[in-house]
Amino acid sequence: MCLGIPGQITAITDPTRMMGIAEVSGVRREVNVAPIVTGALEDVIGKWALIHVGFAMAEIDEEEAEKTLEALRHLGEAQEELEAMVAGAAALEVQP
Repeated sequence: MCLGIPGQITAITDPTRMMGIAEVSGVRREVNVAPIVTGALEDVIGKWALIHVGFAMAEIDEEEAEKTLEALRHLGEAQEELEAMVAGAAALEVQP
């Protein structure tokens, strides 16, 4: 399964290669912005995009980005809780 994480394009780092910086939950990473460029390269600065394997795959609006980030946070919390439950159940098992 492929998962795109919302990130905001904050800068263009290499216009020739169409590379820019995407900020995802406070983490900055260089990504290829070519898939979302529809006009001037600089127009993507400030836009939100789904980031996947180093590419800004699709432009999304800020509201959708916020909802997706919130859902991903909840999934992470749910995963942590499930892992804690499994660890607790394993600790209760009596060894023969």
